[in-house]
Amino acid sequence: MADENALTMEQLNNRIAILEGNIRQLIEQAAVASGEQSEARIADRLSQQNDEKDRLLAIREARLRKS
Repeated sequence: MADENALTMEQLNNRIAILEGNIRQLIEQAAVASGEQSEARIADRLSQQNDEKDRLLAIREARLRKS
């Protein structure tokens, strides 16, 4: 993974928007998924996407506080 601190604010916002879209899609997939393995895989991916989004949001907030 690239160093998020090196991203411009626009790039950071774009990545956050992409992650939000991914999360929406995963939630939709989870609603129709059947089978324990499928549900677990989606839950793992959803957790990963949320963690990455939270990390990027924290970076963005820190930058906004500095400016």
